Amino acid sequence: MAALHAARLPVVVINPRQVRAFAKAVGQLAKTDRLDAAVLAHFAAAIKPPLRPLKSKEEQELEALMGRRGQLVEMLVAEKNRRHSAPSEAVRETIKEHIDWLQERIAELDEQLQARLDSSEVWQTKDAILQSVPGIGPVVSFSLLADLPELGTLNRQRISKLVGVAPLNCDSGQQRGVRHIFGGRARVRTMLYMAALTALRFNPVIKEFYQRLVGKGKPHKVALTACMRKLLSIVNLMVRNQTIWKTDPVSA
Repeated sequence: MAALHAARLPVVVINPRQVRAFAKAVGQLAKTDRLDAAVLAHFAAAIKPPLRPLKSKEEQELEALMGRRGQLVEMLVAEKNRRHSAPSEAVRETIKEHIDWLQERIAELDEQLQARLDSSEVWQTKDAILQSVPGIGPVVSFSLLADLPELGTLNRQRISKLVGVAPLNCDSGQQRGVRHIFGGRARVRTMLYMAALTALRFNPVIKEFYQRLVGKGKPHKVALTACMRKLLSIVNLMVRNQTIWKTDPVSA
């Protein structure tokens, strides 16, 4: 994808599961590189999936830094878990050294991300809008800027489906199945989950919304997912309208 973007060529990113299901639907059960290429071309011609927005070099670098930060955070969590179960003090000490090193590298990456942000007036404006929302801090803002360039350009239904927080129907005839979220951009969804947890404590709109859903008998996870979707809808509208958070924000 990065190579195609660098060559200024249009790019579409899709879930391979969709193409495999399409191949089976048209009766193409065999699988080789040549057959896969033909199926991909057939899929593109028939479905016409939307193009992924072309990212600038600066946006690609921001995305790469966020990706690396995520990797280091995963390693940090794993090392902390290992330290708790280490069999000896000597092993725990070596793990502690690695934890300290990882924390230093993450701090350095945060400084680099902030420097990237400060280099762009557009990013600074979006970041100010995003961080004005109670529950959204620098890391969540960086993630939305890097991994969700469509923010503010789509309606709430499409942006929710893109991230993977839109409930999908599972109905047949008179039967009404349970709605589930599915697919979407996992890294954005993870950050949105953390933001929603914080918003439950400090964001009066999200807190009241969550309490209302729980009061109606909605399970905790269902209510939290709904809060993620509402938070995303709010920031999507705010970025589109170039407005910051207010006590009584524009309804999303």
